[in-house]
Amino acid sequence: MRTGDQMLKQLVEKSALDADFRQNLLTNPKTTISQELGITIPDSMEIKVHESDMQTVHLALPPDPHITEEQLEAISAGLCCCW
Repeated sequence: MRTGDQMLKQLVEKSALDADFRQNLLTNPKTTISQELGITIPDSMEIKVHESDMQTVHLALPPDPHITEEQLEAISAGLCCCW
């Protein structure tokens, strides 16, 4: 099973090489990620993809340490990673 870091690396590398894939990540991240990684993302999970530029840098904080059991299970299953 791939780690969240490995999945993120795969998405970032492909987005650097494939402009259409990058645009799909920005406009429809959940479907694009599901298809690329072959995973099911729960309906309850929202994914936001941000594109940094020379004037804007996005900082992703890890999940709140006060999470629910359901959220913990999703993280343990690799369905949640930092992006």
